[in-house]
Amino acid sequence: MARKIRKRDGRIVNFDRNKITRAIEKSILAVKAKDRALAERLSRQVMKIVKEKFVAKIPGVEDIQDIVENVLIGNGLTKVAKAYILYRQKRKEVREAKGIFGIEDDLKLPVNAVRILEKRYLLRDESGNLMETPKKMFHRVAREVARADRLYGKKFNAQETEKEFYKVMSNLEFIPNSPTLINAGTRMGQLSACFVLPVKDSMKSIFEAVKDMALIHQSGGGTGFSFSKLRPKGDLVKSTKGIASGPVSFMRVFDMATDIIKQGGRRRGANMGILRIDHPDILEFITAKTREGAFANFNLSVAITDKFMRLLEADKEYELINPRTERPTRKLRAKDVFSLIVATAWKTGDPGLVFIDRINKKNPTSHIGVIESTNPCAEQPLLPYESCVLGSINLSKMVKEKKINWKKLREVIRTAIHFLDNVIDVNKYPLPSIERMTKGNRKIGLGVMGFAEMLIKIGIPYDSRDGIAIAEEVMRFISREAREKSKKLAKLRGVFLNFKGSIWDKKKIRVRNACLTTIAPTGTISTIAGCSSGIEPLFAISYVRRILEGTEFLESNGIFEEIALDEGFYDKKLMMEIAKKGSIQHMKKIPQSVRRLFVTAFDISPEWHVRMQAAFQKYTDNAVSKTVNLPYEATVEEVEKVYKLAFQLGCKGVTVYRYGSKSQQVLYLGPVPKEAQGEEPGYVSVDSEYAGGCPAPYCLF
Repeated sequence: MARKIRKRDGRIVNFDRNKITRAIEKSILAVKAKDRALAERLSRQVMKIVKEKFVAKIPGVEDIQDIVENVLIGNGLTKVAKAYILYRQKRKEVREAKGIFGIEDDLKLPVNAVRILEKRYLLRDESGNLMETPKKMFHRVAREVARADRLYGKKFNAQETEKEFYKVMSNLEFIPNSPTLINAGTRMGQLSACFVLPVKDSMKSIFEAVKDMALIHQSGGGTGFSFSKLRPKGDLVKSTKGIASGPVSFMRVFDMATDIIKQGGRRRGANMGILRIDHPDILEFITAKTREGAFANFNLSVAITDKFMRLLEADKEYELINPRTERPTRKLRAKDVFSLIVATAWKTGDPGLVFIDRINKKNPTSHIGVIESTNPCAEQPLLPYESCVLGSINLSKMVKEKKINWKKLREVIRTAIHFLDNVIDVNKYPLPSIERMTKGNRKIGLGVMGFAEMLIKIGIPYDSRDGIAIAEEVMRFISREAREKSKKLAKLRGVFLNFKGSIWDKKKIRVRNACLTTIAPTGTISTIAGCSSGIEPLFAISYVRRILEGTEFLESNGIFEEIALDEGFYDKKLMMEIAKKGSIQHMKKIPQSVRRLFVTAFDISPEWHVRMQAAFQKYTDNAVSKTVNLPYEATVEEVEKVYKLAFQLGCKGVTVYRYGSKSQQVLYLGPVPKEAQGEEPGYVSVDSEYAGGCPAPYCLF
């Protein structure tokens, strides 16, 4: 019997008969004839022919597939043979698509993952030629980050650590934020995704912040700013006897600079702009993005205080405070301002809300400073000049036999915490002030992705009480295990420098990191991992991916395809039909039990979106990035309910996006623009890097 097989790239690997059996079984299922025994019998026939035909030489993949075709036809299984031939053709198309990008795909990643790696992540030589494969990229990152172990003597084995880091990344079980993948082991060497810079009330401070922002964007990071200290429009400028133009006007400078500076040529810059609810220019800030295209490089959030929420509930007025004089300027009715926020968010997706008092109550190093802003997607509150490195565990890989594999999850959590702590030591910081603050607090943000697939694999609907319970259980486990690993690192390496006086000092818990967990939107790293973004539900079951101009691929959720095959209702026409809407809730031909599991973002009511965010927030140190996706028909009142519910349930912030509220999106639930001009009805289509979450392009950082 053949023990080896030659792969298409020339490698000789062990022969696995189970792959033949499964391929035949899928082809049988594709024609609605579930029969495992038949697949086994046909597989044995294939093996018999292989044994007779390849006595003295090793068969290739194509040789085996040709034999499978002949066996199917020889047994009169014409329809099954056709299904198998179509499967081979589909795999060929995938290989050819990958070939377009000139990458040796040594990890068998999805087509779009390969495209993203080729475009943004894999290193090139001076002539622009690729120098890496996906495996080599992960080896580069693992080697560089493991290097930090050498700083701590013989307590750690850097070579063994490198193997651990490579294993979890190459298995797509844990992936760090994009700057780490792109810059680790390079001259740039800047590995953090999140930064907050101070903006004080002086021309010098404002333009220092613009300069620092440019350096951070160039290295691949995103920046957050609070403009709340800037004097309001019309206020006195003593040095020139002039009149101040206000924070919104200066925000335009940051926006224009971001437009000019592309992040190392690999990604667009991203900013968070925050203004306190009691700033005199709050109304101008709230409506700053109502003109299409305005502040395209910014997400905007209003910093909401507990006092404002109390006055809102009581339907009372509140005072606007000039930050220069710290005196009231006038009063506004809280309900009127909140209604404007809600209406503007309904119209444009901005502003979101950041519950700033709640954030500071949880500030672990309040003795060092007050938190005024967050990173661009609002999940990482940071002090001025502080940065944070993020990474996410792929929860879809943490399921075994329809149960959560807690043992494996624990191992990956502890490896991930070790990895993220190491990043702080090997990182090359853009500014000395950022290095001091970051190493002083050693904040890291371990999060998750693929949560929607985890729920599907264990048979629990996303929008259900059981789904919420699993969210809390999983995040509580991650938080506990992350803390245990941080405590062990503290014993071996010491606590963070600003430990004395911190919340951990008061609790008498010695940890290495001031913060440990963050739920980020993940975006491109979840596309690389082949799973859903962060804690978002699926955005579509089947859809068209736009990869290159004129090149489109039909993609379907892999778990759905498996279930459709196993239950005998799979066919290509069905997948194309699903791709017209993305959702399967209207398709009676699909079993109700399957429809209940495979809900998409727009199938889920806004309340369940918020409840899921709150469930994760309960056990997350920092904050949770989660977009409450709303259909085009959603009302202003629904947005108001979402914002109020988020506050009531303990979220640290909230963001909504009503489908179609922007002319440019990365997700289209129907005709794409060219098809809207009277051509054939289109399919759900997405841009190349979309993985779920907010369909507006400026949210995906």
